[in-house]
Amino acid sequence: MAPTNVRWIVFALACATSFLLYLHRYSWNIIGPQLQEEYSFTNTQTAFLFSLFYYTYATGQIPSGIVADRFGPHRFLSTIVAAWSAALVGIAFTGNLVWLGFWRLLFGATQAGCYPSLTNISHKWFPLRQRTTLQGWVATTSGRAGGAMSPIILGTLLMGVCGLRWQLALTLIAAVGIIHCVAFYLFFRDSPQNDPRVNDAERELIAGGTVHVDDSEQQQSIFSPKLALRNKSLKWFTVQQFLDAGSDVVFVGLIGTYFLMAHEFDIGKTGWLASLPLWGGALGGIVGGWLNDTFIRRTGNRRWTRSTIGFVGKVIGCGMLVLVVMQSDGVKAAWLLMAAKFFSDWSQPTTWGTCTDLGGRFSATVFSIINTAGTIGGIVMPIVFGVVLDVFTTISIVNGAEVKITDWNPLFALLSGMYLASGACWLMVDCTNRIHTETE
Repeated sequence: MAPTNVRWIVFALACATSFLLYLHRYSWNIIGPQLQEEYSFTNTQTAFLFSLFYYTYATGQIPSGIVADRFGPHRFLSTIVAAWSAALVGIAFTGNLVWLGFWRLLFGATQAGCYPSLTNISHKWFPLRQRTTLQGWVATTSGRAGGAMSPIILGTLLMGVCGLRWQLALTLIAAVGIIHCVAFYLFFRDSPQNDPRVNDAERELIAGGTVHVDDSEQQQSIFSPKLALRNKSLKWFTVQQFLDAGSDVVFVGLIGTYFLMAHEFDIGKTGWLASLPLWGGALGGIVGGWLNDTFIRRTGNRRWTRSTIGFVGKVIGCGMLVLVVMQSDGVKAAWLLMAAKFFSDWSQPTTWGTCTDLGGRFSATVFSIINTAGTIGGIVMPIVFGVVLDVFTTISIVNGAEVKITDWNPLFALLSGMYLASGACWLMVDCTNRIHTETE
């Protein structure tokens, strides 16, 4: 009997969820400058408002991972997609700063469970021999593509071409989230074992190379924090993720401002230039996933394949950012930033693969731990970046009026240093140093 193909429906739903997550999250590249203009915020104040997302995103990571591992992502993920879409509508239609902060906090809390849930899905639904490649398509390619399309759809198309106000444009992309959560609820099930559409041949194909753990046994199992705390690889992994996610907030919340203010491009041109680094990341995810699975098969060395790919990508990305510092042309800088994200983000599927290697059936919980570290980077670094920009902002008199001029080069120099340190951490991560000794 030929295997059914339900796993590809699940794969498509996972990709769409990741795309939507970043489509919505990276909308800040457009609405952040709009809010800054309307409320006359400084760079530091805008960065603080942006960082509110990460407070609840951080605190929600581990609880979300535990919920996804114990109860499954079906109802949980459907609910949080609807909730974060509603939060976007709240951001669009409030002029009150307190409520604006509330919606940012809610947005972070509801997005926190997405990637831990998708890690759980990839562990249960993707065959081991293809897992990192498929994880690359879900986590990095689809996610970065959503981030890349966000300024194009919101800024270039809806606001630029269609002439919509940012509030209505944001509401329209939020509505897509409501449609998606309904589709996810109808067509997704927690595992191949409890999906009647899956035949035995497909279940065997998915389970190839692993030992099946019964769902009821998994739900009775308890993740051991003590074992996690003693795992040296997990410690280095969390440091790496702090640096990686901390550096990424530049592309989430500042890159639109960079093109609008540093190079004085209009909103239409800013939309596609701000998307280039994200397209680089999307392509990097494809390459990174393929590199992981290919070299693991050829060398049989899972540990050094993961570490080397992570290290090399970050070091080359660091070099690209150094070139950005040396570049004064805005368009050329955008292409260099695209190259930096291409090499940096081929470590993203490496991260997902390492989570499933270290965590086994507790993959969502392990991902939530390292993503908590990354989210702390997202809390701390926007403030650091905002302060850096304000420190290197000077006021000049042009035609009798005060004009603020910001030097962005120190920011990109700091970013390149974070990339280099992140790469060094990858050399210390041994993905075969399992937190739990049982086989999958």
